[in-house]
Amino acid sequence: MQSTQDRSWGAAMHGEDVIDRLEQGLRAIIVRWGLSAETRLTLLAISENVTFRAEDPQTGRDIVFRVHRPGYHSLSEIASELAWLAALRKDSVIDTLTPVLQTDGGLIADIDDDEGTPRHVVAFKFLPGREPDEGTDLTAWFRELGAINARLHAHSRFWTRPRGFVRKTWNFDTTLGDNPYWGDWRDALGLTPDGRQVLEETARLLRQHLDAYGETAATFGLIHADLRLTNLLIDADRLQVIDFDDCGFGWYLYDFAAAISFLEHEPFVPDLLDAWVAGYRSVAPLTDEEVAIIPVFIMLRRILLTAWIASHPETPTAQQLGKEYTHGTVALARAFLAEHDEAMAGEAAEDRGFFS
Repeated sequence: MQSTQDRSWGAAMHGEDVIDRLEQGLRAIIVRWGLSAETRLTLLAISENVTFRAEDPQTGRDIVFRVHRPGYHSLSEIASELAWLAALRKDSVIDTLTPVLQTDGGLIADIDDDEGTPRHVVAFKFLPGREPDEGTDLTAWFRELGAINARLHAHSRFWTRPRGFVRKTWNFDTTLGDNPYWGDWRDALGLTPDGRQVLEETARLLRQHLDAYGETAATFGLIHADLRLTNLLIDADRLQVIDFDDCGFGWYLYDFAAAISFLEHEPFVPDLLDAWVAGYRSVAPLTDEEVAIIPVFIMLRRILLTAWIASHPETPTAQQLGKEYTHGTVALARAFLAEHDEAMAGEAAEDRGFFS
């Protein structure tokens, strides 16, 4: 599913042999999925959660296990994610993961990390493929991604969710506001007083735009919320979608902002946006007014990721990007504010009849 991490690195970053403990806890319960004692476990990724690949030479089964971070998602939230995945596959909406049942028919198990903290565990069939390479031309894949997002959004609008369905809501309050899921952006690594002032002003402007845009049935619903490159797999000519761990209720157009996570500063982003919009419009309508607000979601996501890096220092992404990502965020925020000022000046000039 994702590139294999060096095992010693993973243990060091998580500290106190937590990776070993998670593997031991997982190995103790893999029999619930019909795996044999000969099964080989390989660490795949450390991000919000920890994932392992399980290959059983005796049965030939190839499964990916996601070990959830404690305190992030409830059992009901995880069950709801799996319910949407099942519906997407049943309705043939996209190519995505298949949850694997335990032998007793259950989908979620628990392990103990030896510190008295239970961690929820779910399993998926291994999907072959490779992550899109940002060093190559991504525009063709972003056109396909736009079509995928349009199909996901259409399904979200018309799917009757099962009773008890619950997922997190991704709005201003839970991203940059008073109740952020991923930490306070003011704790960003290397944030200077001047940078903080820039981001404060940017956050206020973002809130104004989002309040005006609204959270209506037309603009806001169940989304993937994290369709970045690491959550896409190319298999031959197919683009597959994985990792619905952050799916929840948010603005539909936020999905493009999530798709360019950690690439927001790249000069090719406008080309990716054009391709994504073209792909989206091949499936569903998307007005020019809707496209015009996408930069708001890009800036929102960028500041949110800056907070995430500060609150997840054990992850490879945070270790790699560090303070420089914060500095880049401030630079993008300055440009965002400058473009807003130019737009406001232009509107004022039009009001005075300068462009009549």
